[in-house]
Amino acid sequence: MHLAVIASADSWYLRDLRRAAGDRHEVTAVSFARLLSQLGHGRLGIAAGETDLRRPDCLLVRNMPPASLEQVVFRMDVLGRLEATGVPVVNPPRALEAAVDKYLASAKLLDAGLVVPPTVVCQSLEDAMVAFAALGGDVVAKPLFGSEGRGMIRVADEAIALRVFKAIAQLQAVLYLQQFIPHEGFDCRLLVIGDRVLSIRRRNDHDWRTNLAQGGVAEPLKPTDEMVAAARTAAEAIGAPIAGVDLLPGRDGRLYAIEVNAVPGWKGVASALKVDVASLVVQYCERRAMENGLT
Repeated sequence: MHLAVIASADSWYLRDLRRAAGDRHEVTAVSFARLLSQLGHGRLGIAAGETDLRRPDCLLVRNMPPASLEQVVFRMDVLGRLEATGVPVVNPPRALEAAVDKYLASAKLLDAGLVVPPTVVCQSLEDAMVAFAALGGDVVAKPLFGSEGRGMIRVADEAIALRVFKAIAQLQAVLYLQQFIPHEGFDCRLLVIGDRVLSIRRRNDHDWRTNLAQGGVAEPLKPTDEMVAAARTAAEAIGAPIAGVDLLPGRDGRLYAIEVNAVPGWKGVASALKVDVASLVVQYCERRAMENGLT
């Protein structure tokens, strides 16, 4: 199999995939910034630098770097056109678009019957202050686009809320506010890879944020049937066959679906569970390539 991977050249994940692929598969790194498409003479051409992206057996998206709106739309359009030619794209562009947008992702999770924290998404300071009160005066403000806990702020004071929301509104950013869910200092990351589900608990004894990037510690977790079912439902709702699903057991006994990452990392999962996650990802891409008759 020839596997193209959208990743930075110095990515740890790229190195791990190449290790897992060994001599059995060819792994080529490509960059979102180098994507280009040629149209004309009855032919659609799609490349990244010197790599013709219609030639690999599968394309794996391993990063989503910051970009302008035009660049993001173009990149997703190109992946969509590539997928239409028959090249398996993992994850599909529609899944990437849904997962990166917290509002859309939360709405899809809600539609799928999962429990999501009470949430208000608005654009004005006035609406945000009304939402703050309605959500109990203790909320987590999150950037609409973002991951790994970056940019999240817990606000439990009205005066501070006014300043924080005003600053966000002045940036013409969307205000995404979720009710803070009291918990026991950990959440659960379930990594879905096709029909496999790997589970860890992320604990942080010093911060309400449990993300590993924010100082959380990964621990092995034996998931309940409810957790596994919720993870599969969440991944399916987003349309991501490879997904990192964050579930939060609240003190109220409810299991909250917090987020779905369609470009999930696996360092913490691999380390805590002593599992070769990269090999599982390569095997999944190989199955997708075989199903499409490209190998």
